[in-house]
Amino acid sequence: MKRVVVTGLGAVTPLGNDVKTFWDGLVNGKNGIDFITHFDASGYKYKLAAEVKNFDPLKFMDKNTARKTDLFVQYALSAAIEAVEDSGLEGNIESEELGVYFSSGIGGFLTLSQEHEAMLGGGPRKVSPHFISKMISNIAAGNIAIKFNATGPCICPVTACAGGSTSIGEAYRAIKHGYARAIICGGSEAAITPLALAGFGNATALSDSSDRNAASLPFDRRRGGFVIGEGAAALILEEYEHAISRGVKIYAEVCGYGSTCDAYHVTAPNPDVGASSKMISDAIKDVNGMDPSKIYINAHGTGTKLNDKTETMAIKLAFGEERARKIRISSTKSMTGHMLGAAGAAEAVAAVLALKNGIIPPTINLLEPDEECDLNYTPNKAVEADIELALSSSLGFGGHNACIAFKKL
Repeated sequence: MKRVVVTGLGAVTPLGNDVKTFWDGLVNGKNGIDFITHFDASGYKYKLAAEVKNFDPLKFMDKNTARKTDLFVQYALSAAIEAVEDSGLEGNIESEELGVYFSSGIGGFLTLSQEHEAMLGGGPRKVSPHFISKMISNIAAGNIAIKFNATGPCICPVTACAGGSTSIGEAYRAIKHGYARAIICGGSEAAITPLALAGFGNATALSDSSDRNAASLPFDRRRGGFVIGEGAAALILEEYEHAISRGVKIYAEVCGYGSTCDAYHVTAPNPDVGASSKMISDAIKDVNGMDPSKIYINAHGTGTKLNDKTETMAIKLAFGEERARKIRISSTKSMTGHMLGAAGAAEAVAAVLALKNGIIPPTINLLEPDEECDLNYTPNKAVEADIELALSSSLGFGGHNACIAFKKL
């Protein structure tokens, strides 16, 4: 079995459009949530979102490419380019040894909405010939592979809000078992649209707060739903010996992955937490017994009533209640909102940087702790901590669960 390490990071988020700005925002407790500007939401019950700001696709692609790609692809390409540059991988690997595992929960939602309106307004001839190639969920992975001539495995796991984590975990397995030497992995989403807002809202998944500091409230008793976010994040996973041979910096080692399904309900987590706790147990099976005070978990932490309670129960079941109380946990969704298919990737970047820098990002606006969410969620301010293991866990509609484990070398 091959060892697998992280050698590059990239990010486009509501806190900033590169990794440094994203990380600075996290440790300073910056709130990326505000009133929607992508469209006129005045007639909607739900008026807040975590939008990417000041994004210029022409920094990463020409006008023709931008015209032919949905926003979720543009975010993905931007994050992937930053990650590849950070790793120094381009030109230092054979094309057939390089793969892409990149997820999107929804794909080109903006393109779908726009082209549907065009057809209703002018008939089938008004639909763009680029409609399908802009919309389909796998096309971010495809465009990244084209950009970097990655002719190895190219896969788009669609596991809803667990997609970013699933992509990283499956990329880890592929390298571990020798199917690739390096993989560009992560997730992307750009679904802040009228149709998405209506759909998630009518499913009672969204917070209806109009106060940006009282909307995304993971583990707080006032929580009432998630705030939709957007963006992308990318990690370069690489075979350890290949990275060492290049003399490249290494952020962390990937040391475990758990993937399960609740097989219970299309949206609600299973209250018995058997599958969600098993994803954690599977991710840490090779490092079980580590001092819990040396562990950080970037929790899924959506701010929905059911998720935060059941996730707390899952952590307790996986580690044992006494050990769980010593673990440092936070939900960065309190700052980024829920980036859907990109969430797990962005949160994996946060977990890796927490491990590397010895800083736990906070769960902001956690002012009224819920008695059923009674672990250490790092309320309101970042803390310094000498951690040796960082986990990033994700749960998605359909019952999908995924957890990635990273450790210091």
